[in-house]
This record gives sequence, structure tokens and C-alpha cells, in this order.
Amino acid sequence: MSSLKPVSLRRRPVLQALVAVACVAASTATWAEGWPSRPVKIVVPFAPGAGTDAMGRLVAAKLSDLFKASVVVENRTGASGAIGAQEVAKAAPDGHTLLLAAAPFTTVPAALPSAGYDPMASFAPVGMIAQGPLVWAVNKDVPANTLPELVALARKQPGALNYGSAGVGGINHLVLESLKVRTRTFITHIPYRGIAPATLDTISGQLQLLTGTIPALAPHIREGKLKALAVTSPERSPALPQVPGMREAGMPDFNVLNYFALVAPKGTPDAVVRQINAALAQVVQMPDVKERLAKDALEPATGTPAQLGQFLQKDFEGWQRVVQQQGLKIDAF
Repeated sequence: MSSLKPVSLRRRPVLQALVAVACVAASTATWAEGWPSRPVKIVVPFAPGAGTDAMGRLVAAKLSDLFKASVVVENRTGASGAIGAQEVAKAAPDGHTLLLAAAPFTTVPAALPSAGYDPMASFAPVGMIAQGPLVWAVNKDVPANTLPELVALARKQPGALNYGSAGVGGINHLVLESLKVRTRTFITHIPYRGIAPATLDTISGQLQLLTGTIPALAPHIREGKLKALAVTSPERSPALPQVPGMREAGMPDFNVLNYFALVAPKGTPDAVVRQINAALAQVVQMPDVKERLAKDALEPATGTPAQLGQFLQKDFEGWQRVVQQQGLKIDAF
């Protein structure tokens, strides 16, 4: 049985080399002729105040400074991010409309073919911004202190463990299905409208297990309301250094990352794509941006447009395999 193995850009030596190359390109590149000729819009497919929105506004402000031009954020919510993605896919491919892509950009169409866009065929990859793992967490009374102990418990009591997610087809849902594929276990999935109510029900004991971003769950972990079993990357996260990675959990090739990237409509001129990509390489190396990313348990993860395309392709295909292997039937979000 194949497993989800997204391409990771988090390897530090490679990442540092890519950043150095991109920064040199940024310092020597000439602006694409005639671009931008009007404000550049970054579509954020989630509501104001969410983590994706905060990232979009941070990147927009920095790009505005670098381009000496207006870069604005527009929130287009709905269908787990699909509405915003559809809008950008249909926009003029002139570099003035971009999409801030996060994990649902690939999980949603993998789980729901009728999502209304193809993450590969409908978009031109521009550049990765940052990546970070999720964290597996359980109610404090669950008799498991490691992920292997949880798996053993699930095998002993099939279906007895309830897992909460932020909704069907999202990364919180599909990372569970990926674990179930790998461990041949049955854990009951219970979708919520957002991770916050799922977190509260896990703390209260109505649920036993969930995953979430480290910033969302770390306060409850520190207070002892939840137990952290592992992060979803092979190695430990600097933001939760006491929590094992998947390598220590016995699954070294299990690597699920939340990510933030910019993509543009298919057909956007290469010169514009390269210009934005080079600017992103500068943005993620700014001291205040690096500090902000670290606070959000993220690491800078830039690279070439082609490398982002490879990452998205692997991620999308990996989630498609999980959906097929689990026989998931999702009609709508």
C-alpha cells in the first residue's frame, strides 16, 4: 500500500542554497516590462482573522514595499477555499491576481473532484513561502503517551476512538485517513466547522484525538489540557522540541506539512512569475518576517516556481491516493 510522501523543501542546506540563489536573482533582475500596471490582488480564500489571512496580509505588505506598488488582500471565502481558488483560476493571467495557497488548495480537489479547479492545470506556481507540521494531540485522560501507543489502542478497540477535524476533505481530515492507511486502523472521523470546536470537545473528552497547527494547540498542551504525541513531519519541530517527529514514531517517510505559497492563473508571463518569486525570497529572509514565522511554528521555505510545482504535484497525488485507498465519498464541503 502506497503512502503519502509530499516533497519537502525544509531540508536546511538545500533551502539555504535556494534562498541564496533566489536573493541574487532578486538583486539583479529587472522588473517585467509594464508590470504592475495597477494594484496587485492577493486572494485569500478564507475569512479575515484566520492564519491564512494573516499570512496574506504580511506578504502583501512586504511585496508592496519591494515593488513600490499597491498589493492588496481580498478575502473570498467558501467551500473550504474552493471559491477563492476558482476566482483566481478564471482571472486574467497578467500577474495582477494571485492566490495565497495553503493546504486545502491540494486536499480539497483531491477529495472532491468537482471542487471547480485543478491545482496543477489551472495555475502557474509562483513560490513557496513557509511550511510547518501539524501536531497529533489527545485528551489528557487517553491512555496513550506516544503515537505508537495510540495506534495500539486503536487496534485493540476499533472505532472506539473519535477524531475531530476542521471539516471533511481538509488537511486535518486527510492526515487521519493517511495514518489509518499506514497503520490499518479504524478511528471514527467527526467533522466540525472549524478546528476550535473540535479542540474544545477534545479537551472535554467528547473526542479523544485531533490534529491542529502548533500555534492553535500549543497553549492547551502547555496547560496540560491536551497531550502532544507527535508532530506530522519526520523530525521534531523547533516550536515543540519536546514532541517527537514521525521518524521517532516509526514512520520516517510520513511527512504532512501545512504550507503557504503563491500561485497565479495558468499562462501568467514567466517574467512576472520570476519577479514575484525573487521578491518572495527576499521577504522570507527579512528578520521581522522570520521572527513572525517562528512564532507561528513555520519555517521559511522558498525555492523556484518549478520546485513549488513539484511539491504541489506530489502533495495532490498523495492525497488522491489516500482518498482512493480509503474509499472516501465526499459530495460537498
